[in-house]
Amino acid sequence: MSMLSWRWWPRKKTRSPHTPEQLEGRDRRHLLQALSAMAGGGALAAMSRPAEAKDLSDLPPPKRVVTGRDAAGKSVFKSVDVTSKVVEIDSNPGLTFYETYITEGVPQLTGLEPDPMLKGTVAFPGPGGTMFRLISYPPRRPEGWKPPPGVTFESALGEMSEKVPRMGDHFDRSAPGMHTTDTVDYCVVVRGEMTLELDDGQKVQLRQGDCVVQNGTRHRWRNPLTEPCLMAFISLGGKRA
Repeated sequence: MSMLSWRWWPRKKTRSPHTPEQLEGRDRRHLLQALSAMAGGGALAAMSRPAEAKDLSDLPPPKRVVTGRDAAGKSVFKSVDVTSKVVEIDSNPGLTFYETYITEGVPQLTGLEPDPMLKGTVAFPGPGGTMFRLISYPPRRPEGWKPPPGVTFESALGEMSEKVPRMGDHFDRSAPGMHTTDTVDYCVVVRGEMTLELDDGQKVQLRQGDCVVQNGTRHRWRNPLTEPCLMAFISLGGKRA
């Protein structure tokens, strides 16, 4: 976040050659594919895990350091901790947003600004705004993995939009996992690996330290490994021509 179809049940009441158990298995596979493509889980990625890959599942969450000024105008550390806004997506266990900082318009740089994340978060900034977040993507799901009970594609997007306002609105229902935003995004792979796919089906494999400049283009992410991937994103709000 491939997920190609959400037609889990026949549109017409025709007799199916499949048994109920086969239908249930098929529906489960469709949901798994959807969640993986939507959130970069990469359930269907065909790449094998490199021998040198390390287990990243137990690493601590990223620490955020925010600076400012005191009453005398001297620089001080205002925060040295995990961000106050950590968003976990229950419908896709392991998908976690670390909402780090957001600005609107031209920053005044007084150093006295309160932590903007105490007010909540947004999906993406408006024109001239910035958004800094880290996202931990779940690993490629093992064979036989089942989504949480009752989860559907729409309910998963609904949860994302509830916790990160309107985030789900940016995802394409016709090609799930694909999404587009009115931003320029600077993306860095912090830990693990990620696959980036664009409209024409072309893909690029990204490893730790690799960077992407996403110019408001339609795309999706997939984690090809059996370990989490942590990525950093700085989004700059723009206007679509």
